[in-house]
Amino acid sequence: MTTILEIDLGPLLPAFPEFVAGIVLFGIIWFVLAKKVVPAFEKTYEERAAAIQGGIEKAEHAQAEAAAALEEYREQLAGARDEASSIREEAKAQGAQIIAEMRAKAQEESDRLIAQAKAQIEAERAQAVQQLRGEVGGLATTLAGKIVGESLDDDERARRTVDRFIADLEANDTERV
Repeated sequence: MTTILEIDLGPLLPAFPEFVAGIVLFGIIWFVLAKKVVPAFEKTYEERAAAIQGGIEKAEHAQAEAAAALEEYREQLAGARDEASSIREEAKAQGAQIIAEMRAKAQEESDRLIAQAKAQIEAERAQAVQQLRGEVGGLATTLAGKIVGESLDDDERARRTVDRFIADLEANDTERV
């Protein structure tokens, strides 16, 4: 009779000494893996997990800083837009004020030039009247002398006659108007 140890079940069941040796070797390998390799893997895993977690935290922190910087930038941009708008409005107001001042200065200059021109015209008119009086007086005395038949060389008498004649003419002009 054969014992179980000696029964050959074929390739599925190894021989008992091989089976025991396989279990012992499996135990040794398991022990070495459990004491040396697995802790090293665990340590590496924890380091990587910590690095990843730290990276995530850093990324979240950087993202929060970026969001805060973006918000600050938007606030600054809004402030800059408001400031630009107020500067534009101020520039428009200053432009309108400058235009009004320039128009006022131009009007003052125009009024001054008109007054100066009127004064010059009046002075030239007075000078022309004075010249005409002298010329008309000379012509009138010469003509009167020819009509009367005597010489009116007396300057004082001739001047009085001319002045009286011109005064009469002016009086007639004012009555017509």
